[in-house]
Amino acid sequence: MNFNKLLNAVASETRTGGATAAATRTRGRRRTNPDFADLDANATHTVIEASHISQRFTSEKGHETTVLDDISFNLHEGEIVAVLGRSGAGKSTFLRILAGLVEPSDGQVSYRGKALDGPNPGVALVFQTFALMPWLTVQANVELGLEANGMPRAKRHELALAAIDAIGLDGFESAYPKELSGGMRQRVGIARALVLRPDALFMDEPFSALDVLTAENLRQEVLKLYQNRENAIKSILIVTHNIEEAVQMADRVVVLGSHPGHLIAQVPIDLSRPRDKHSAEFEATVDRLYAILTGKSRATDSQKSEKETARPRNSNKPSPVSSTSVSLSTADADTMKRQDNETVGLLPNATPGGLAGLLDVVSNYPVGVDLADLAADLSFEVDDLFPLIDAGTMLGLMTVSRGHCTITRSGERWCHADVLDAKRLFAGLAMEHAPLVRTIDHALRHHPDKGLRGELILDLLRRQHTDEEARLQFAIAVTWGRYGELFDYDADDDRLTLDEANR
Repeated sequence: MNFNKLLNAVASETRTGGATAAATRTRGRRRTNPDFADLDANATHTVIEASHISQRFTSEKGHETTVLDDISFNLHEGEIVAVLGRSGAGKSTFLRILAGLVEPSDGQVSYRGKALDGPNPGVALVFQTFALMPWLTVQANVELGLEANGMPRAKRHELALAAIDAIGLDGFESAYPKELSGGMRQRVGIARALVLRPDALFMDEPFSALDVLTAENLRQEVLKLYQNRENAIKSILIVTHNIEEAVQMADRVVVLGSHPGHLIAQVPIDLSRPRDKHSAEFEATVDRLYAILTGKSRATDSQKSEKETARPRNSNKPSPVSSTSVSLSTADADTMKRQDNETVGLLPNATPGGLAGLLDVVSNYPVGVDLADLAADLSFEVDDLFPLIDAGTMLGLMTVSRGHCTITRSGERWCHADVLDAKRLFAGLAMEHAPLVRTIDHALRHHPDKGLRGELILDLLRRQHTDEEARLQFAIAVTWGRYGELFDYDADDDRLTLDEANR
């Protein structure tokens, strides 16, 4: 790639240049939901509109994965919107579709009422990884997009220096990225976006790679820049998994569910600025979003989409695979057969050790603890906390209601049991509440020598999941089964065997 092509590639990522044509297909009859329409009714100018967006990818092995499912969304002038969701919700993919960098499989994206047929001309992007050219100075990095757009040197120098000064980097124009801290590098990324004077500033996890104090300082700087109308930014869309960050910055929070990404709520944040993180209103809003993300909020807590009402999703049982009970035909040890119609709930990606540690902390709160406070106590990000919460609620070790977590009697017993009793209790709970663990145990018991190939369980899981998801579920089930002394797995021989203590 020559230098001019490189400049154009960077401009494509910064101001969205060089994507494929946007799709204009729709998914049949349009559906409206009055709860969501109410949020749009007060807006006078729509910057970006997404209508029934879906995104699917096909792997090299031919497996199709749906990343986003039927999402409609408007971004208006004069608002900051945070897109919040767990890992697997497709937040970054959604942002890139709105920016015109990824073509949706279904649906349409419009900018200022015109359907996109390529990169969105009104968007500039700020990335988590800074995306700076290490061989260029701060000023040269900021000028990249302007240079790729053909702006004369004198003019781009003037605009770049003004942007550098606005973001607080005056005096560092000739420095190279390696000479800068992480916070200063991200300031360069922000200046590079601001210099293009976009209608909409898109930020993809912009503060997640920074330390706590630097991230907090930059959030405030971005808010100040947004409020300074001379910078001409009319709206901001920020992708985050940090609930407190979303409440601190946004006027509206869009919540996506996972696997596939789907719209489950839009929550207006009616708090005056600057926002006090310790105020009762702020904490109540954080708790409300935690409740929505854990699937424990009441219907009145969020605006549910029509699709969500028609097809409820449970965070503890995101999607089914075929049947849970399988046995081996004695005539053919490689054939798995269905035994009943029960579905297998996906196992949360949590270890028994991690779950025990979480319960130790929760048990210190006699009346329970808000999830926001629990995350702060553990210094956990939301994506780290939720799998443990899901595992605890799945196994009946804790309950979560309206963002408040409480240990159950079963949880207390497990917490205070000795090692052997803890294993026995966990095994009983896993057999009762974790269908995949029960499936493996059932299959092993029906095999003459109490053993079978792990590939058979993987084949069962692959009927409804990608190969990667199937392998993760299998690994979690093996970890749970080993801890509970239910079964063991020899990876060298790909052999599952019933534990001697379980025979």
